[in-house]
Amino acid sequence: MSSGTYFLIFAAIILAYVLLRYRVSLLKFVAEVKVELDKCSWPWDPNQTGLKKYKELFESTAVVIISVILLAGFVTTSDLVLAHVVGALTGSAVAK
Repeated sequence: MSSGTYFLIFAAIILAYVLLRYRVSLLKFVAEVKVELDKCSWPWDPNQTGLKKYKELFESTAVVIISVILLAGFVTTSDLVLAHVVGALTGSAVAK
């Protein structure tokens, strides 16, 4: 057996110990998470079927993607402008 195999066996033993040692806390945590998830309002109407069900989800995803693209463009443009300004002020021109 290689050292990698021994490491995996050791990691499995440690994981089993942690799961057994903290099983009550882990089960309590999972139960609390389930209760909180039941309180959530999900972004779809349970009465609709098909893709209509996920309309709000698709719209929200589109807004996030567009926002990320706009933010990336702003950060890139700001970086280029500031690099040129600092390069001009310090005399170390930015490579083109």
